[in-house]
Amino acid sequence: MTTTHSEDSRPTPDTAEENAYFPSPYSLSLYTTSKTDFSNASYPKAYKGGKWKVLMIASQERYLMMQNGKFFSTGNHPVEMLLPMYHMDLAGFDIDIVTPSGNPVKLEMWAFPTEDEVVKATYEKYRHQLKQPKKLSDVVKDLNAGNYIGVFIPGGHGVLNDIPFSKDVKTVLFWAHDNERYVISLCHGPAGLLSAGIDEGKDDFLYRGYEMCVFPDSLDTGANIDIGYIPGPMPWLVGERLRALGVKILNTDITGTVHKDRLLLTGDSPLASNNLGKLAAETLLEAVAHQ
Repeated sequence: MTTTHSEDSRPTPDTAEENAYFPSPYSLSLYTTSKTDFSNASYPKAYKGGKWKVLMIASQERYLMMQNGKFFSTGNHPVEMLLPMYHMDLAGFDIDIVTPSGNPVKLEMWAFPTEDEVVKATYEKYRHQLKQPKKLSDVVKDLNAGNYIGVFIPGGHGVLNDIPFSKDVKTVLFWAHDNERYVISLCHGPAGLLSAGIDEGKDDFLYRGYEMCVFPDSLDTGANIDIGYIPGPMPWLVGERLRALGVKILNTDITGTVHKDRLLLTGDSPLASNNLGKLAAETLLEAVAHQ
């Protein structure tokens, strides 16, 4: 029996939860690959001091409820997380992994590039931390003690669940700003920057006037629904909320674009994972050279 294009575009039920869905087979054929665009990376002047680290704030949530009441079975995108991690790790920076409550990091394993040795090796190296991350509320008690040169918020639709509404994430972002530390994010990850606006006036938003790359709202309101990547309209839109706070979003599509504005490094989509990793590694190495 031949599967029609229409049937292939239907989100796949996730039987672990009522009314929950994975992306459709057709959407996965468009959006996922067995290998990334990673090419040989080398950091001959890798950091060897052992002091400076990167703090990665990941989502612990699996299901995102859409406007129609259906759950999107999501989490953190593995490529958007692991490929930037690889570059920063290769450049000599240890990575501390945290979630808001210390619960395990959730990954969109349906997007895992199973034939990509670099991504697989990075996952294995950090598997224990991903399963047993630190609790963010414990870490924020003394961020200076962590010796963090950068903060990384990976993408994936799951970030919309918890990171933007966390006062602990807000504390980290203000600390990073006040102490001239870098913030790195991509795709839907910049939703986490919205936490800086909690209990703040619109005109006082920490990133007001910044330029950044973010996953386009137009895809989440159009193609991602049409091809069955998500099972319904988004609960809210990342770009829309950032623009309302005075952010300028540079990209309108996904091409792998990255951008640096002051101490903020961003990328537009999973396609930017390798580029953002390189930019982050090179930027952090330059930063520690002047510490």
